[in-house]
Amino acid sequence: MVQRQTATKIRKTHRYLGIFLGIQFLLWTISGLYFSWTDIDEIHGDEFRNKNSSLQSFDNLLSPTQIKTEDPIQSLELKEIGGNPYYWINDKNLFDAVTGIYKSEITDTEALKIGKKNMSSHLKVKDIEKITEVGNHHEYRGRPLPAYVISYDHPQNVRAYISVKDGSFQRVRHRSWRWFDFLWMTHTMDYEGRDDFNTILLRAFSLLGVVTVLSGFVLWFISSPTIRKIKKK
Repeated sequence: MVQRQTATKIRKTHRYLGIFLGIQFLLWTISGLYFSWTDIDEIHGDEFRNKNSSLQSFDNLLSPTQIKTEDPIQSLELKEIGGNPYYWINDKNLFDAVTGIYKSEITDTEALKIGKKNMSSHLKVKDIEKITEVGNHHEYRGRPLPAYVISYDHPQNVRAYISVKDGSFQRVRHRSWRWFDFLWMTHTMDYEGRDDFNTILLRAFSLLGVVTVLSGFVLWFISSPTIRKIKKK
């Protein structure tokens, strides 16, 4: 009698846990299948990038020591923006590398040139927009702002993001990446930043998943006719 009551309780626990966790288990399985069958280079948007892009050479550049900066130079990077050379100093200030003139931000015309250099030539520009803020779930979250968004006329709804401050090409986003991002969110159960594997929610569901599996094993053990026969012997 006791064993039957115990089996009933375990069966109910197992059943309700299965219903409660079933949707998340299904999402884990679907997302895992998607990840294993997807080419990560395709997700990164490599097919939309210009693989023949090369660095441009410059001469007659102004010495960085002649540029008037607020702080001593700690880092220096030579950038090409719209075919012209610029110094990116201390990761915050942009100067013309020929004239030494400070440049507060790049123009949309320059952003289009940067996009043309970095993106495949078969893509046609549909629109360009300047954004100054994004939400936690935006596809450009965690990247430098403000930025230009170049939208292309393509079935995958392709977008390229370029930093307004220094003209650096940031990211390519498209429909396959957005599906990947959504499924990754359901896989990690981090519904804010996507990449935190230590959320309380994920830990709770993982522990409940273990309990569900163990309750299934226990239920089989106490309900199995084979085990009963072994016990009688």
